[in-house]
Amino acid sequence: MSERVWDRFLTEQDKAHLAMSRDRRVGFGERPALLLIDLYRWVFGDEPLPLLEGLKDWPGYCGLAGWEALPHIQRLLQTARAVGIPVVHVTGLHPDESGVMGWNEAAHGGTPRQTSDDPLARDRVRRQYDIVEQVAPIPGEAVLRKTAPSAFWGTPLAAHLNHLRVDTLIVAGETTSGCVRASVVDGCSYRYKMIVVEECVFDRHEACHAINLFDMHQKYADVLSLDTVIAYLQQRAGAERGVPMAGVAG
Repeated sequence: MSERVWDRFLTEQDKAHLAMSRDRRVGFGERPALLLIDLYRWVFGDEPLPLLEGLKDWPGYCGLAGWEALPHIQRLLQTARAVGIPVVHVTGLHPDESGVMGWNEAAHGGTPRQTSDDPLARDRVRRQYDIVEQVAPIPGEAVLRKTAPSAFWGTPLAAHLNHLRVDTLIVAGETTSGCVRASVVDGCSYRYKMIVVEECVFDRHEACHAINLFDMHQKYADVLSLDTVIAYLQQRAGAERGVPMAGVAG
């Protein structure tokens, strides 16, 4: 990946500093798992629409960026299942079902999201944290619900990963600048090797997406192409069958 998504946002000083910096690649460990973050209805809506149009019905809508990422996430998920690594889905904990206010409402003074008398609007709220069918969990895959940006905060994620002896987390989902970043920082803090798949994360804002990928790549994770991650997973699966692994470039 000679041209990175963040390159056009960097200043000449930024580029000069990077040229002087040491190699900070994290690399893969021995036991990876796939972490899918917040791939729920609220960010996709029911159909692909331009951002501003979709926001009229879905306040959490991420625009076409989410729909464009979805086939890449499906390919990553299919590969993870084929090679047999653990898959963890993380979505929201619905306040109507749990009685627990979400972090976003709590951060804005404890004001709950306004309800509507429109039955269609109420149905959208009811379905907001449903994981979309294109990447829906299958039996045997963990599904965790959170009330904070990070997939680790207030969930048994770390305990589950420790039980499976996972040392590497491959991350996909949304938003790059929000829950993905929060989860990556926490994962790094827990000493997991964090791998972010560039084509498999998305955001509402292009600049936020690019710069947060840059920042994670500099500090907390390796931001790698989907092809690179799939090659690693396939080579790892081959090595377990007795086929030696070749090097996987970042």
